[in-house]
Amino acid sequence: MAVSLHNSTGISRVGFDSQFLGSHSASKASVSVSFHSSLTNLSLKSVETSKQQSYRIAAMSKAESSSSDQVKLDISLSPRVNSVKPSKTVAITDHATALAQAGVPVIRLAAGEPDFDTPAIIAEAGINAIREGYTRYTPNAGTLELRTAICHKLKEENGISYSHDQIVVSNGAKQSILQAVLAVCSPGDEVIIPAPYWVSYPEMARLADATPIILPTLICDNFLLDPEVLESKISAKSRLLILCSPSNPTGSFYPKKLLEKIAEIVAKHPRLLVLSDEIYEHIIYAPATHTSFASLPGMWERTLTVNGFSKAFAMTGWRLGYIAGPKHFVAACNKIQSQSTSGASSIAQKAGVAALGLGYAGGEAISTMVEAFRERRDFLVKSFGELEGVKISEPQGAFYLFIDFSSYYGIEAEGFGKIENSESLCRYFLDKAQVALVPGDAFGDDSCIRISYAASLTTLQAAFERIKKALISLRPAVPV
Repeated sequence: MAVSLHNSTGISRVGFDSQFLGSHSASKASVSVSFHSSLTNLSLKSVETSKQQSYRIAAMSKAESSSSDQVKLDISLSPRVNSVKPSKTVAITDHATALAQAGVPVIRLAAGEPDFDTPAIIAEAGINAIREGYTRYTPNAGTLELRTAICHKLKEENGISYSHDQIVVSNGAKQSILQAVLAVCSPGDEVIIPAPYWVSYPEMARLADATPIILPTLICDNFLLDPEVLESKISAKSRLLILCSPSNPTGSFYPKKLLEKIAEIVAKHPRLLVLSDEIYEHIIYAPATHTSFASLPGMWERTLTVNGFSKAFAMTGWRLGYIAGPKHFVAACNKIQSQSTSGASSIAQKAGVAALGLGYAGGEAISTMVEAFRERRDFLVKSFGELEGVKISEPQGAFYLFIDFSSYYGIEAEGFGKIENSESLCRYFLDKAQVALVPGDAFGDDSCIRISYAASLTTLQAAFERIKKALISLRPAVPV
């Protein structure tokens, strides 16, 4: 896949090679799609053809045959796949990486992964697993050793009790979430998602033939869900509420009192389940404290808790996550996994055991990382807070800033064009400042831009100076 952004024309192009579309051995097929000034459409758009047969896109290509006649090959895709947008964070990260590899000095602040190495004791556990021949299939749901360690962690740190058959270990928390959505949602069900949201939540709902119901939040409320808004949007079709605390992309966390109010509303609806994404639980800044939704009265029976090792333990490449919940639901997730990927890597699972053995909340190794993240956050909040036309909600967790730059929309930038939205402003920063950021429309809020501060303080200082310089020629179009 090759991605290129053309600032001078306001056109973004995405090229998909034949390897992604399928091709005959003696012929090639390719698709080139152009979009005007919008990374929101950085995808093969879902073409609405509700009045046409089976919602399908007719896509035919000629393939050579052994005879003199030619036959047409149907290369159409599933309407379910056509309804899903590619991940914009992945696209931008890949593009920035390609620029860097080509020698362009791009500062990449788009990816959501720690810049730290995996702690040595964890890495060594993985190395030892290879050396000792621990390289075969494990049980589909994960090794008993790891699931037992996860049960201990959830009880000691989160106050929620599970048996090992109520845990399924997967190839990352993303897989755990997708399997949960597929397991509990039926066609026509509604999945309630507060915005700003992680880019994959709505698309996972669509993959399950469910409908994402987006509930906007406000920066003045620290991007937290208003319980009254939630109550007004619950219907007979509501099946799943997704909560993420601390949040990607905002860094906001849900205080226990607010979660209790949400739980009171959820309790009124016997069909409504909750998926609690707690992947950032250990990256949280005092005095904030994490509360697992399943620990609240009456919520254990209807909560699917997802967590993993990627963020807190700097293990993104190890691909290891898990889900915990009532056996009925977790067994369904296990069934899906058994017919797709099967179990997670045996090597990664040994490393996961070592990670959970570091002590409460990851011990000193994790607290050192968190302190570095706090220092970076404090620098960026102070620095951006001094800029004209910028609104910030100080994050209490994770490693993201979600900054409102909307006062700069509508401005004509010399040599670039009009700043129309978060996507065009991100292209402007990439073009003029050579800093890669993610537009807020990818997360359901076009007024903002996400900045990942999972980079060294020196790198962040350089990035800020570049962004500041790029903004000098711009003036807010409307007062803040």
